[in-house]
Amino acid sequence: MILYRPVGMNELRRMYDAEMRTFPPRLPDQPIFYPVLNFEYAEQIAREWNTKQPPFVGYVTTFVVDDEYAKQFKAQQVGGRQHLELWVPAEDLPEFNRHIAPPIRVVAAHFGPAFRGFIPDAFGLRGKDATQQFISLAATFDYSAMDFHCEITANRTAMYLNFAFWAQNDFADHGIDIPRRDRVMTAVREVWAGAFPSVPLPVTG
Repeated sequence: MILYRPVGMNELRRMYDAEMRTFPPRLPDQPIFYPVLNFEYAEQIAREWNTKQPPFVGYVTTFVVDDEYAKQFKAQQVGGRQHLELWVPAEDLPEFNRHIAPPIRVVAAHFGPAFRGFIPDAFGLRGKDATQQFISLAATFDYSAMDFHCEITANRTAMYLNFAFWAQNDFADHGIDIPRRDRVMTAVREVWAGAFPSVPLPVTG
């Protein structure tokens, strides 16, 4: 069964730390885990809800769960015909995770105006927001392929969480036109594919 789930940046970071193989445990006040049955519903939540509260981003993830296992959870309609969810009790989430065929993938992302991104605390990107990070990466790409590669691998969490933001934004006001942005993005993808092949970067379309 193909399922979708909108997540915020903090949840996605925990998923990334688990190599995009599992969803993190629910909080004590979250008794149910709610994957949804179609992309449109997941995107609506990511766009209309997640972008309105810190850190102002909603990612849409998709994943595959074993059909035989998934059929025990009855689809619940919670609004219009497209608003279909599975209700998985929080205590069943560890078993649910074991029936996911990894990796979980990010297939869309929506950002609010106040999004600053994941801000690393080490190396050349230390203390920089997502926009400043890309400007720094572009400059590094221009003068040193080795430093560019090291920055990506050293700050891989920032690469993963901010990648879709970079792909969707125009940095012309910072002296980076679209062709140059795309060259940097292509180089990031190439380094990532060589260094971390088991976890694909978020899509950018």
